[in-house]
Amino acid sequence: MKRTTLGRIVALPAAAALTLGLAACGAANESNEGGEGNEGSGGVSGTISGAGSSAQEAAMQAWISGFIQSNPDVTVNYDPIGSGGGREQFVDGASDFGGTDAYLDEEELAKAQKRCGQVVEVPFYISPIAVIFKLDGVDELNLKPATLAKIFNQQITTWNDEAIAADNPGVQLPDTAITPVNRSDESGTTENFVDYLKAAAPQDWPHEVSGDWPVPGGEAAQGTSGVVQAVSAGNGTIGYADASRAGDLGTAKIGVGEEFVAYSPEAAAKVLDVSTRAEGRGEYSFAYDLARDTTESGIYPIVLVSYNIACATYEDANKAELVKALFSYIVSKEGQQASAEAAGSAPISDKLRSRVQPAIDAISAG
Repeated sequence: MKRTTLGRIVALPAAAALTLGLAACGAANESNEGGEGNEGSGGVSGTISGAGSSAQEAAMQAWISGFIQSNPDVTVNYDPIGSGGGREQFVDGASDFGGTDAYLDEEELAKAQKRCGQVVEVPFYISPIAVIFKLDGVDELNLKPATLAKIFNQQITTWNDEAIAADNPGVQLPDTAITPVNRSDESGTTENFVDYLKAAAPQDWPHEVSGDWPVPGGEAAQGTSGVVQAVSAGNGTIGYADASRAGDLGTAKIGVGEEFVAYSPEAAAKVLDVSTRAEGRGEYSFAYDLARDTTESGIYPIVLVSYNIACATYEDANKAELVKALFSYIVSKEGQQASAEAAGSAPISDKLRSRVQPAIDAISAG
């Protein structure tokens, strides 16, 4: 089966665990009305721990902060160790829930099902992946899929290459050497990015899709923050990162059909409208095979659809109740608005919310 994946509160170091808890009293929000999800039960207490996607970090901070305002006796720990580590910890039973920028592959899913019975796998966070660059004298850049693939495959090595010039008529491009920057760690952001290159420019990207960067010889950096820092520190650098972390760096418009499309949450969210749900994974899995090679107008196809994963059945009833309450807050309109404001993500649609809420409601103790 093919696997594809699809602001701010105070930032914490990517390697540090995020722990938020409040001792102050807080009134609980009223429970679910109109399919918006239980936005905090107000009666739950205890501690749960998750790990995974660093791209979700800012959103997770916002979700946990909003959740514990209604549940002051709860502590939620989240360690943004990266998607690969998050999936590994979850399937091994070392965390209560996970965050991942790529849905579970067949081997991981089988292990998770052995632990959980059915697996709850829901897309809570949709964000564009920006192609970030720093090139003195150039503030705007257009890149077609083939050009982008050749740059990161190190077949195009200077900024005034004729392929880049053809994508940017009238722009004075220097002969500066290109320094591509990639993630050094296994990463869902990497997997999403190379999945796009493989789908949109298959002739120019011969590598298999993986969370590990496949091309040797470039500059490698740990985590999203490391890539952003490396691109910022250079000249002629280009990399890829969750768009919420792009800051003041230049961001390329990407060729889609006959136009070049800038990233935005709205343009990124549209890709789900032309994508299909992966089959054969269980009724509570909402994993999507994304239409990376779309040519439809107004869609930004380099997107990260980040999933949160949980067990449908836990041995510990309190853990089940806490995970269910947290996920219900995250999927609610309030929770989605919190992540949009904190991380620039695209709120999921009411249609998708109504589809995934039954999966969250099914979380219980065995």
